[in-house]
Amino acid sequence: MTTYSAHIDWQRQGEAFTDNRYSRVHRWQFDGGLTVPASPSPFSVRPPFSDPANIDPEEAFVAAAASCHMLCFLYLAARDGYVVDSYQDAAEGVLEASEPGGPRWITRITLRPHVMFSGNKSPTDAILADLHARAHHDCFIAHSMRGEVVTAGSWEYLKE
Repeated sequence: MTTYSAHIDWQRQGEAFTDNRYSRVHRWQFDGGLTVPASPSPFSVRPPFSDPANIDPEEAFVAAAASCHMLCFLYLAARDGYVVDSYQDAAEGVLEASEPGGPRWITRITLRPHVMFSGNKSPTDAILADLHARAHHDCFIAHSMRGEVVTAGSWEYLKE
């Protein structure tokens, strides 16, 4: 078993608090020393009580799923002898309620990776689809989610 941790730090900055007009801006601190400015999404809490420049939990959730998929994909591509030069993803998560007035949840994350390959071995569309399917299978973040993860990407092969 492996344990992961994060330290979340929020401090009231003199606001009354009980009137619900307080800043929700906070920090995430990780064991490697990185501190990330965080905030609720401005779609959930309007500025100035949120900060749109900071990462919000919903964005982090989508980024975690996309990053996990990418890392699994890169590992599998390398193991199968494909040279990946770049991997870019414009991932998008959908937050919605399953019924009117019901709780909201991330129902779907769409990954849109654009992968550039080079080297002596060029993948076919079928091989690329298989790499993505195996990456999804290996991604523990995807297995930790209730919503679906869809891959709708593209690729290029750069002949050396």
